[in-house]
This record gives sequence, C-alpha cells and structure tokens, in this order.
Amino acid sequence: MLTSALEIPFADGRNFMSQETDLKTLAPVRVALTPQQRFSDFLQSRGMRNTEQRRAVLELVFLEHDHFDADQLLERLPAKGEKGYVSRPTVYRTLGEFVDAGLLRKFSLDGRSVYEHDYGYPQHDHLYCTKCEKLIEFQSDSLLEIRNEVGKAHNFDVRSHRLIVSGICEGCRRGRRRERRKVDLI
Repeated sequence: MLTSALEIPFADGRNFMSQETDLKTLAPVRVALTPQQRFSDFLQSRGMRNTEQRRAVLELVFLEHDHFDADQLLERLPAKGEKGYVSRPTVYRTLGEFVDAGLLRKFSLDGRSVYEHDYGYPQHDHLYCTKCEKLIEFQSDSLLEIRNEVGKAHNFDVRSHRLIVSGICEGCRRGRRRERRKVDLI
C-alpha cells in the first residue's frame, strides 16, 4: 500500500510551517510522553537545564509538522532585542539536542541540514522536487518488504532506513510544458 501525505514548500522561508495536503497526513504514532516531557527527561538525565530558550524553540518546532533548516527556524523566532529572542548558536545547539533526544531526525538535502519530526511520527520516505524543492512524504509497504528481504538475504538486522527519491513534481513539469508551448507559438 502506498500512502501519500504532506506536500511541503521547502525552500521559501516565508512558507515555513505551511502545508499542502495531498491525501492525508501520515497518522501519528502513539507515544507515552509529549515532546516537551521527553525533552525535559532527556535534559534531566544529562544534568542540563530546561531553559526558556530551549522551550521556545521546542514549542515552535512542534507547533506543526514540517521540514525545515536552522535558517528557516531562525526567521520564525523573535529578532534580536525582542522578547523571546534566541541566538543563532543556541538554535543550532538546541536542534542538535532535539536530535540526540530522539525528537527530530536530521538529514542532508542539497548540502543543507534539514530537520523533521521523529518522535511520535511514523517511518516514512520522501519524494524531492529538485526544481521547486518540495518534499512529499509517503509510506510504502512494498518498500518495507523489499528492505526487510534484502536485510534477511545479508543476515542484517534492519532497524530503519532513509529514502529520498529526487525528480520533478507534477506542478513543475506542467509549468515547464506551458512555457515551451508559448515559445513554440512565437
């Protein structure tokens, strides 16, 4: 079964947190703790404080499901001199802590570090449009079966995987065709 989920404009920082839904959002996974509780437990286990800045970043990140990089997150936080300001180094450090705590997953896309929810979100893969940088999440039972068969054939205990399929989305393909037709008519 192939399930498509979120189509998220990726590169435009002004569209951070905006979403276009294709079919349905991938169903969240039931978890025992909220992201805030899990992060608080993580910090406590390491003898670290749960500062106001960490809480502000956590709240913004988990406000909605989205893919983002640190610069896009920084654009959404209050500017220097405003109440609730969080410095760039603190944002980068906190994102690393979220990854270490198992709240976020970090992956590289065109040389940029991109983050997405990990805690409470199901295993999924991505289609990536190299033209408009849109990410489309999907789940595929067939892909999981192939992954597990390959692991079994190599006596490998598969725990997870990451797949990003690159190409051109339908919207970009349509736009390009229209342009060609106009050029051909001139």
